Amino acid sequence: MLNEFLYEIVAGIAILTFIVIYFLIKRFNQEDDNITSQDEYIPSKSSRVVEDTQEADSLAMSLEKEREKEDEPFTLNGIEEGSFGKIEINPFEEDSTSQKIKEYRVKCIVPEHEKIVKENFKEFAGIKILIAEDNLINQKVINGLLNESGIEITMADDGQIALDILEENSDFNIVLMDAHMPRVDGFEATRTIRANPNYEHIVVVALSGDTAADDIKKMQEAGMQEQLEKPLRMNALYDILYAYTKADNAASVKSEFVEVVMTKELNGDKGLDICGGDEDFYRDILSEFVKNYSTSPKDLKELVENNEIVKADAILLDLVGITANIGADNINIIINDLKEAIKDVEEKSYITLLDDYEQHLKILMSDIRDYQTL
Repeated sequence: MLNEFLYEIVAGIAILTFIVIYFLIKRFNQEDDNITSQDEYIPSKSSRVVEDTQEADSLAMSLEKEREKEDEPFTLNGIEEGSFGKIEINPFEEDSTSQKIKEYRVKCIVPEHEKIVKENFKEFAGIKILIAEDNLINQKVINGLLNESGIEITMADDGQIALDILEENSDFNIVLMDAHMPRVDGFEATRTIRANPNYEHIVVVALSGDTAADDIKKMQEAGMQEQLEKPLRMNALYDILYAYTKADNAASVKSEFVEVVMTKELNGDKGLDICGGDEDFYRDILSEFVKNYSTSPKDLKELVENNEIVKADAILLDLVGITANIGADNINIIINDLKEAIKDVEEKSYITLLDDYEQHLKILMSDIRDYQTL
């Protein structure tokens, strides 16, 4: 019986012995660590003497260097005591001491007013506006609204030209900045403007048909303080000019508008309203549209077939704004759908939409010509 449990007894004794030895060794090491720790915090007399001697030598060397500096000519090298060197501040960095978009001008409250017409913009006579817009018809619309107001207008065909103009003369109150332009677009141009302290007095206002929340956020992040939607609404333009130039007088609004014939493709009342009730100006814009976009169906088909989607999208983006400006509501809807359809060339849903666009455009062109002969 004893032999049967002999191995278990021997194993148990061995394990117990091992545990006792382990704890004895651990206790010994802890005591040794405590002694070492105390020695570190209580330096010996000899070590303090060495440290005092080293400090004295160091102090002597420092005094000798100071005497040598006194004999040298004093120069400013940008790194003297108290100098902070070159500090670069990012105007768009968001923290407790700076704003994401700096309010370069105080924005005042716009009083309530009735519908705005061209005459009301005379309240802003003398202010200077730089307009960065690559589309000639859009340029003409804005210029036509403001050319008799006394506002000084300068046109730029793209962002680079706008920057060149500002480099020569920065005396502008507001820049109306198209978001999408060739060479330098509105986002890049605005970031450059906002990075230059010489342009802090200038308000940058985005001109864009993009109204989604992400698009608006992108404009704000670039430094555009306001956004005007295409087609341009006179009330919205008036409100921004008033808010940032502090006009003294509220709007005195005319309510008379020339009535025009409504056709299947042309909402003449809407287009005339956008043109400030100026019928001659509205007719001029319609003529420009006929001149510049009569071949657009063919041009768009060629671009899409050659997979030049970016160029096709740019033309459609212009057409979205222009057709809305002239009151071509039906074709405006088709163009918006077509703009989405060309993003998926494999689906080829754009083919039917291009045909619809061509048919509606023919009717619109005919309606415009009929209206021009009235």
